[in-house]
Amino acid sequence: MIGFQPYETFQLLIETGGVERANTLLVAACDAYARRSRPLAAEAEQFETLAKRLFPTAAPTARTKAAGILASAQHLTPALEILVYDNLGTGLIAHLERAQTLSDDVMVRLIDKGNADVIAAIARRPALSNAILARLFPINSRKVYRALASNETIAPRGAYLNALTRSAEMDHEVAAILACREDFDAALLTNVFFDLPEEGRLNVLRAYARRTLPQAPMMRTFEQISVATNEFTGALMKLFSENRRPKITRLLSQITGLSELRCAEIAHDTSGAALFVVLRAFGCTSYDGLKVLIHATSHDADRSKTLASFARLFDEISVPAMVYLMSAWRGDVLPAELTKPEYASFVEPSRRTQQARPLRTGTVGDQAIEALEKMQSTRRAS
Repeated sequence: MIGFQPYETFQLLIETGGVERANTLLVAACDAYARRSRPLAAEAEQFETLAKRLFPTAAPTARTKAAGILASAQHLTPALEILVYDNLGTGLIAHLERAQTLSDDVMVRLIDKGNADVIAAIARRPALSNAILARLFPINSRKVYRALASNETIAPRGAYLNALTRSAEMDHEVAAILACREDFDAALLTNVFFDLPEEGRLNVLRAYARRTLPQAPMMRTFEQISVATNEFTGALMKLFSENRRPKITRLLSQITGLSELRCAEIAHDTSGAALFVVLRAFGCTSYDGLKVLIHATSHDADRSKTLASFARLFDEISVPAMVYLMSAWRGDVLPAELTKPEYASFVEPSRRTQQARPLRTGTVGDQAIEALEKMQSTRRAS
């Protein structure tokens, strides 16, 4: 490519041309520059000068087309990068998502423009620098925080962890995204438990398994009333079988100290995750607890796998852990204290990896599942 003559070319364009010639020249120049594998420094400087003059003169469609062509160039100066992203128009977001490299200067410029869709596209990019993250996290936008929550290259630690947790309390989509991340402590989502989908609720419960927790103020109360566990589970089974959920709401409110609104959410939770918290807090074993859950949960689909998950949770989660979780619902404790090192969760196998574990190995939970399958067969027969 021969050297550009930016000043003479632009002067000639003014004298003899107009917008149409500007469009043609801009697209041709960008195409020629993009084809160069490694332009000389003088060529890059000359083209940069020409491009800065032609882009404002050309029509919007030509600017968008030329910017799209120029974006494919392998070697762009910072000034040319800015020209590209200023003129890509509707193709900007798609280009941000697929661009292999993007300088911090360009990202800062785009962030400062304040377009939430564009900023969210930047937030989804991998390997963002700390300087860019420091500009993204203070932005008050649901779109941006949903993008940050789904970006698994951003480690949820320190100030970033606190910001994501606060965002989850204000946006249930952020909470649902974080609940499924393996590197996020789902126990921090205890306060938004009822905003999560079923799998997210189960992940919160799993985060409490085999974990050291602070002492909950309600612990002694639950120890005293757990002697009536059999009567409690019997009453729940009867009420759930008759679908008397308002009565269940009042019963839960009387014995847990939770608000009636919260107890109504527990009574109407067909996933069974919220009811599991109450049952385990009262000291129910998997055998008794699953008998209640099978009456309380949805029967629209085969629930065998879910019931098996609950059986394992009964075996793995301690009573004090669920008393602590219920105390958080009451506002007696703050789940944020679980970020302290002494309360950190153990490293668990990936939740996304199916564990090759036999269902019946003689444990109490497996015996409960077997008994429940017999109960399901009896219910179908009747």
